[in-house]
Amino acid sequence: MRRFDTDVQKLKYEVLREVARHAYADRLADSYVDIPRQLAPGPVSTMRCCIYKERAILTERVKMAMGGDPAQPGIVEVIGIACDDCPAGGYQVGPDCRGCIAHRCIAACPRGAISLDEARHAHIDPQKCVGCGKCAAACPYAAIANHKRPCENACKVKAIRRGESRSAIIDAARCIGCGACVYQCPFGAIQDKSYLLEAIRLLRESVRNVPCRTYAVVAPSVSSQFGYAKLGQVVTALKRLGFTTVVEAALGADMVAWREAKELKAKGFLSSSCCPAYVAYLEQNFPELRPLVSHTPSPMAALGRFIKRTDPTAKVVFIGPCTAKKLERRRVDVNPYVDCVLTFEELQAWIDSRDFDVAALPEDVLDNASFFGRIFARSGGLTDAVAQALSEQGGDFVLNPVACNGIEQCRVALLKKSRNALKENFIEGMACAGGCIGGAGCLTHGEKDQSEVDRYGRLALEKTIAEALAQCGDIEPDA
Repeated sequence: MRRFDTDVQKLKYEVLREVARHAYADRLADSYVDIPRQLAPGPVSTMRCCIYKERAILTERVKMAMGGDPAQPGIVEVIGIACDDCPAGGYQVGPDCRGCIAHRCIAACPRGAISLDEARHAHIDPQKCVGCGKCAAACPYAAIANHKRPCENACKVKAIRRGESRSAIIDAARCIGCGACVYQCPFGAIQDKSYLLEAIRLLRESVRNVPCRTYAVVAPSVSSQFGYAKLGQVVTALKRLGFTTVVEAALGADMVAWREAKELKAKGFLSSSCCPAYVAYLEQNFPELRPLVSHTPSPMAALGRFIKRTDPTAKVVFIGPCTAKKLERRRVDVNPYVDCVLTFEELQAWIDSRDFDVAALPEDVLDNASFFGRIFARSGGLTDAVAQALSEQGGDFVLNPVACNGIEQCRVALLKKSRNALKENFIEGMACAGGCIGGAGCLTHGEKDQSEVDRYGRLALEKTIAEALAQCGDIEPDA
């Protein structure tokens, strides 16, 4: 049984699945008409005011599933007709206000924005309020709440604002591609561009026109997804889709941990480079710290480079939880090594478009990485891997890390470093809370995901990072 956190994810999956089916049937031109009518047959609408708006929105979802608007520079777009123009009133006093005598809210407000009515109930003047939230923190009844739009509340880098028509607008110059708004929008009005059709084209061309080996590089957070089947069965499904080889991105994580450990010893201070959303945030808001970011590429790029050096004709498709990887793939230092990026949501839709019963498939083997490479998927895993690499390499360097769990913690660490107030010598920056297992492209987000990652890590046959690198032939990890 397929599992999704919300019906928004399920709807997105259904559109992706049907687009893939039309691609295999060579009927993509019919998608814009066929799919909306198939998913919203009518005559009664199930999600919107009328069947016509429902189908119009589905047509826009089909466009996103086919790559989105090429004129839009970002990886995330607002589907204007789907946006519900949610109200955004800022801090407001609710009915729980008791008209108490203390009025701590008034004392806490630095702008004199709170007054009392005849019943001694508090009221906030929106013209004076600066949104500091001190009144809400002071109220013992929790009667004051900040009424923000879900998308704006999810976006911690303030890349989303309300346009003149009240619909959400994304500032592509500020967006870091983390996808938090995609996951949190209750109407599914924000969506990441899909490159599923590009992946299908790569595999079909590898058979029809340009024979080559196609590699599926699967992120370690896969261990917390696809709970209805075994991981080995998912590997078999990937090969039945047409991939020649399935490789753990965790092997790239082993490579990265080894190299970052050496780089850290040489420089004395280092910020991680694995999370593209974190790196984008740093580059936008703390450009003076850019030289402190590791020169080691991300696990995706490192493994893609290794594969293409080994097999120059290879085509590499990265599959993981991360929407920001789609942005990373555009970088000139990454693009030569990775041909396409998909999320787990897109992979599920792709598999189901071929009507595979994954739970009935035989198991294949996926064993390329160490325990430490596999736990990169959770917050703190990168730090643990670098500590292990330092231990294996020997020496007297003392690691003093700060593992930032979410972009807000990243901001605090970077702000301290910019003011020379950070005591630690290594920053692990992860934009998503929980690490990669919290990525917007995951099928589900659960409390057990971290324990699943650790359990998967313990199944690794290679017990050290050096063993994992040796078995793949990466005998010069600095190259």
